[in-house]
Amino acid sequence: MIDELQKTLQEQAAAVRQGDVTATDLVERALRRIQLMEPALHAYARINATAALARARQLDIDRDAASHRQLLYGVPLAIKDLFFEAGEPCAAGTRVLRRFRPTYTATVVNRLLAAGAVIIGRTQLTEGAYGAHHPDYLAPVNPWHPDYWSGVSSSGSGVTVAAGAVAAALGTDTGGSIRFPAAANGLVGLKPTFGRVSTFGSIPLAATLDHVGPLCRTVDDAATLLTAIAGYDPRDPRSRRLPALAEPELRAPLRFGVDWRYCETGVEDDVIAGVRLATDVLRGAGHRLVDRPMPGVTDALIAGWGQSCGFETELVYRHSYATRPEEFGPALSSLIELGRLTGYRDYALLAGARQQFIVELDRIFESVDLLVMPNMPVVGALETAMQTAPDPRQASFITFTAPFNYSGHPTLTLPIDRYTVDWRRDIQLPRSVQLIAPKGAEGLLLAVGRTLEREFAFEHGALRVVG
Repeated sequence: MIDELQKTLQEQAAAVRQGDVTATDLVERALRRIQLMEPALHAYARINATAALARARQLDIDRDAASHRQLLYGVPLAIKDLFFEAGEPCAAGTRVLRRFRPTYTATVVNRLLAAGAVIIGRTQLTEGAYGAHHPDYLAPVNPWHPDYWSGVSSSGSGVTVAAGAVAAALGTDTGGSIRFPAAANGLVGLKPTFGRVSTFGSIPLAATLDHVGPLCRTVDDAATLLTAIAGYDPRDPRSRRLPALAEPELRAPLRFGVDWRYCETGVEDDVIAGVRLATDVLRGAGHRLVDRPMPGVTDALIAGWGQSCGFETELVYRHSYATRPEEFGPALSSLIELGRLTGYRDYALLAGARQQFIVELDRIFESVDLLVMPNMPVVGALETAMQTAPDPRQASFITFTAPFNYSGHPTLTLPIDRYTVDWRRDIQLPRSVQLIAPKGAEGLLLAVGRTLEREFAFEHGALRVVG
């Protein structure tokens, strides 16, 4: 019998609508999987079993013709513990916010509920959605192998999807926080165009860099979840009226741009080999590969990301950091301190470089349809090497992610194969590739992602970890 939890979002919703399985049964299965995995994986900050079961039972009672219009009817999902749910704790991985109870619900959560989803729990994240977990909390464990990093900051969201408890979870991305867990856990991670998905009702890390998006097992699931949560929101000042998501016809040859100097600098050979595998598939499908250097200010933006982010993060936590500094962990403290040292002139200079980068990147997209590059400089990072608080001035790990938080262009990370990182212990980890598209071109990203997904037929072997 096929495990219902391994089906896609659309398959799960269709099964509930057609009466093949009840929403209650689906949620109960997810809760049992979470109960089995949590002692080892620590993916959740809070599991809302009572509320999730109550909603599932009500959906089963209300199932009628109207339910056929709901994209996620009866499907259990998880959300990162920085999205508001009225009356529910929302700590964002911090101690300082552990008593916070919002009085209203985030736009994206309301849109998930309107689509018929069941919010089964709130996933753990790094402190404040920055680079390391608060010392008081257990970090989520990579289900592929516990010695290896599970990614930041949407680590719990990545772990619970990879472990098979839910088909998808919401994350946020300020410098790579959807794409790192996607790469580390063998998932599809979509960072949409800035402003396509509302951030209203979420705890920010840096408001001008934050993006909301899905972590899923398949490209189709990413498309489904994006359809459910996207759209203009007048309550979010950064929300944009973008064209509706469209499915383009892939007419060969598309033009794929690669800057090999940028891709290969400071990057493991195994990562580059993975990118070349992906480009070989694209060429084999009749598409063209062209050399396109990245904008000249790219390196300066990568080096300055900590200042840009820290400047905005300090504004978020200014009062609480001034009055209760002992409640902050070392990583978020270091970022806030850097923000305090970053003057308006430095921030303005980076903002100017940011605008130059956007102009030059948009010009590149006049001659190519998509860019191809790595996600991380390594295939798998050891957890012990990533446990120390990151120095916000040392930004090499965000080389391929942070520039597109600055620019707001949509990106898609997807796994291509399993790679043996330790042959002595026969440890295999996912190897991924990243695609970047012009603003508003998520449809093109997803269509090309499906092409790669079909070719590589990646197996989500981590599901076996929790039975």
